Amino acid sequence: MSSALKPYALTPFAFKTPALKCIPLALALVTAVALSGCAREGFFDDRNLDYVDVEPGTSLSLPETRNAQRYGDALPVPEVASPSRLSAPSDVRPPQPLTLAGGIESAFVESREIGGQRWLVVAADAGTVWPLLESFVRSQPVDVTRVSPSQGVINLQQGQISLQSALRAGHSEVRCEQQGTSLANCLNALDDYLSARASAEGMLSSSLNAQRYTDQKSLAFRQEDGQWTVNIPYQTDRVWAELDHFLELDFDAEGQRELIEARPSDYAFVVDYTPRELRDFGLWTRMMKSLTNTSPYRVRLVLDPRGEEVVLRAQNAGERDLSAEHQRELLERVAGYLR
Repeated sequence: MSSALKPYALTPFAFKTPALKCIPLALALVTAVALSGCAREGFFDDRNLDYVDVEPGTSLSLPETRNAQRYGDALPVPEVASPSRLSAPSDVRPPQPLTLAGGIESAFVESREIGGQRWLVVAADAGTVWPLLESFVRSQPVDVTRVSPSQGVINLQQGQISLQSALRAGHSEVRCEQQGTSLANCLNALDDYLSARASAEGMLSSSLNAQRYTDQKSLAFRQEDGQWTVNIPYQTDRVWAELDHFLELDFDAEGQRELIEARPSDYAFVVDYTPRELRDFGLWTRMMKSLTNTSPYRVRLVLDPRGEEVVLRAQNAGERDLSAEHQRELLERVAGYLR
């Protein structure tokens, strides 16, 4: 027999040896990694560089000979519903429920009024309300002369329907006017239509509309010479009408808080208010502190117009002076109607 050595080759014995079992798999993995390094895409498509040198393309345009009445925005959104473009992250607003302090529940459509002017407040942002207004106009025997989603305006031969964001987050204001005069029939029809659509689409039982972020301006509490004030960045008529609506609903608890008088000409309200500290007196505390006067304070809530904003104050209107702490407590409750 020849004593020459035979060339080494992998035999079935080699695959049965534990130390050699992983050699074919390891070779396959090394080969795959090497090949993937040579190709741009590899096994997994790496798109990190796809958008580095991208240039904007030309905008698509329709022929000038087209019928302009057949084309329009599929989902027009009024600019009043668009949040401002911020250069830095902003604070996340907490969800806003439809139920306010004191258990006041806001309806989907409500009316506001001051000085002969009337409008509707809808518990949905302008982007949600605008398609409903367009649908309402199509259902009415009216002549449309101009539609401007960016301005939130629908011009009719009979008047004008306008839309803007309301004072409360996630709400909108709808007006129907003719030369600055509110049209009662139009507003009543809008109220019925929007309420019916909201009920059919399940909006009345949901607070999601009030949770959407809007470009809402914030209120500012300030203290000057020991007196608390609230700076409200809205027009005085709109603020007074909003406060009038909720004060009438909320200040109806005898001995705790009551609306005594509303004065639209003076932008003022007269209320009786018992601070929480005095309301919480129990029987034993009342016996031990029999000299403590727990009757309500007579307070005058005044709106002071200052250009594009208004200042809310709580002034003493009775014999007793409301402390700064109790002023802040009352103003926080009233200002809560505008959040």
